[in-house]
Amino acid sequence: MFSPATHKEILPGSTIGILGSGQLGRMLALAARPSGYRIHVFSPERDTPAGQVADLEMCAAYDDLDAVRAFARGVDVVTYEFENVPANTAVACQQFAPLRPGPQALHIAQNRLREKTFFVENGLPTAPFAAVHSLADLHNGLAEIGCPAVLKTAVSGYDGKGQIKIMHPDEAAAAWLAAGQVDCILEGWVEFERELSVVAARGLDGRFAHYGVIENSHAHHILDVSQAPADVPTAVPAQAIEMVRTVMEALDVVGVLCVEFFLTGDGRLLLNEMAPRPHNSGHLTIEACITSQFEQQCRAVCGLPLGDTRYRQPAAMANLLGDLWFSQRRETTGGRAETQRKEPDWTAVLRLPNIKVHLYGKREARPGRKMGHLTALANSVDEAERMVREARALLGN
Repeated sequence: MFSPATHKEILPGSTIGILGSGQLGRMLALAARPSGYRIHVFSPERDTPAGQVADLEMCAAYDDLDAVRAFARGVDVVTYEFENVPANTAVACQQFAPLRPGPQALHIAQNRLREKTFFVENGLPTAPFAAVHSLADLHNGLAEIGCPAVLKTAVSGYDGKGQIKIMHPDEAAAAWLAAGQVDCILEGWVEFERELSVVAARGLDGRFAHYGVIENSHAHHILDVSQAPADVPTAVPAQAIEMVRTVMEALDVVGVLCVEFFLTGDGRLLLNEMAPRPHNSGHLTIEACITSQFEQQCRAVCGLPLGDTRYRQPAAMANLLGDLWFSQRRETTGGRAETQRKEPDWTAVLRLPNIKVHLYGKREARPGRKMGHLTALANSVDEAERMVREARALLGN
């Protein structure tokens, strides 16, 4: 049985266990490899992005606690690459190996209402919000917050899923039905100027490191392009970074965590949500920084000194969604658009000397599914953004 007092540094050559087996687990595994760490992954699926590069891919349901305990017995530390790991799974792992970040961060991040409440209790600014457990709660929340507002399911939902914009109180009943009549949070609509994120790490010794402020743009509620450093007023980075430090210290996080912010037109920062793991907006750190967010996660969860987070150059990252694998053609009869599968033009992009291609090994491309990303480094952020957007456009030609 694991005893916290006997586990400090987990040295190279040890085994890291990852709950979840998507692209974040894949990139963590690849970052840990150069230091000689072995990787075991646990998820309900086979031939996964992380499983393809792991030493062991254990396939079982997250609620199969006997399998979870067997997995935890075979590793030296456990981390997770997505925050919807069931609480019982995390607790079962913690009986046999250190779990980093700990279960408290997981618990808070799994529920939007708990998350916003946690922010406010720690003196951090958010959009106005109200708990919604019934249609009556929704009507009361709209009367208090006003319209427009956004109704979000309290659990699950990502990339815009489980979110309904309400423009008028008369839309409340339809929105409640669309949300599935489950526990929700109602948030006031924010007229933001920019969307920002801060990816940071905290070590077992409490030391803190960050990657500055990253600027993000979204398309159809999915992260589209990230660039760093963000073009924001001088005071903003220090404020955002201190807010993230507050979050990590309050949760006693050991590992990497990202906080997403809205920056309003009058210069206010509002915390939107957090993820206690490496983050999509931090993928550009693989090429741009001396220590990537994934190497940093490895260092932090293993109790090692945190790495240097300085940027080599300004950078931009563009997501590659499954839509790139499909084209539409117009039928000559009937006027019906038919979708056809195609392969993106990788050769066109690989000719570009300053573009890096990352593909996640997912077997099936679907519209809206994150299949990979491109990264560009340049002498300025604007140049990096232009390069990465132009490179991505070549894939669809």
